[in-house]
Amino acid sequence: MKQRIIGFHLDEHGDWVADLACGHGQHVRHQPPLSVRVWATTEEGRQGRLGSELNCVRCDEEPRPA
Repeated sequence: MKQRIIGFHLDEHGDWVADLACGHGQHVRHQPPLSVRVWATTEEGRQGRLGSELNCVRCDEEPRPA
């Protein structure tokens, strides 16, 4: 499920995590060739992504109400 990025924080290992509108977080590592996210390496790049969407795997995994 697509969710808006509302902020960022560093995890305990120093990796950037996107804070999503749903309340979940998602790592936004730049690890070519698996994930190319040069924007995650700078404050300006991260700020430029506020409001954009990422797919939240945790929301996808949660059971839907009947």
